[in-house]
Amino acid sequence: MNPTTVWAAYFSATDTTKQVVTQIARRLASQTGCPLETFDFTRPQARKEPKAFAPGDLVVFGTPVYAGRVPNLLIQYVASVQGNGALAVPVVCYGNRAYDDALMELRNTLAAGGFHPIAAAAFSCQHAFSDTQNAGRPDISDLTIAAGFADQVRHKISALAAPEDCSPVFVKGNDPVGPYYTPRDRHGNPINILKVKPKTADSCTQCGRCAKECPLGAIDPEDAHQIPGKCMKCNRCVKVCPHHAKYFDDPNYLYHKTELEDQFSWPRKTPELFL
Repeated sequence: MNPTTVWAAYFSATDTTKQVVTQIARRLASQTGCPLETFDFTRPQARKEPKAFAPGDLVVFGTPVYAGRVPNLLIQYVASVQGNGALAVPVVCYGNRAYDDALMELRNTLAAGGFHPIAAAAFSCQHAFSDTQNAGRPDISDLTIAAGFADQVRHKISALAAPEDCSPVFVKGNDPVGPYYTPRDRHGNPINILKVKPKTADSCTQCGRCAKECPLGAIDPEDAHQIPGKCMKCNRCVKVCPHHAKYFDDPNYLYHKTELEDQFSWPRKTPELFL
């Protein structure tokens, strides 16, 4: 079979998931001769209504990994997306620790929503918390692998008579999925950063960019110092602020960030592909 449209669908606060998903989808569109469409659901306005795909669509569907799972503040929306018989390639991007059950969770959620998950992948990318852990990834090596993966997906699709002939692709993880990863200190005590929010320095000019780009719409557009909504610690506001006014100073958050950098920066984990 041949798809009618290839979609790059992603939530990507720091653009790493976007890069991987777009590379795979662009290559698939080129190889199949199909038009390429993009569904970027990073900002809250894109998630106001459930997205509905069509039979014949091929959707490369990517999310980041938070604590070994699809972000808990995102999974409800993902579950609302309507596959309507479209083929799907679930992709998760994680910060070189582990993706745990995230790919299993994403595959199962898409299948329950009417998709046919034909292939899947997990890519180790730069961690959202850090400027050093896995810095620069996905890099040229990762993106080359992503393009090669797309060729393998194309080959698998060409052998299908119809989407319903495809069983959900095997992926690693527990089914049903396990609990979220809990960061711990050196003594094994759990570290809770759920309620941590970024601070705002005096260099803030109230330009409003952080509020505009916050994936959860958590920041007050009239006063960037105020964050009345929930924060997912994606660091979008930290990275896009033109005056470097956003920062985290919570001791537990900084401890966990250092732990990730010290313990999970090496060895370099290569992409895992499932077909």
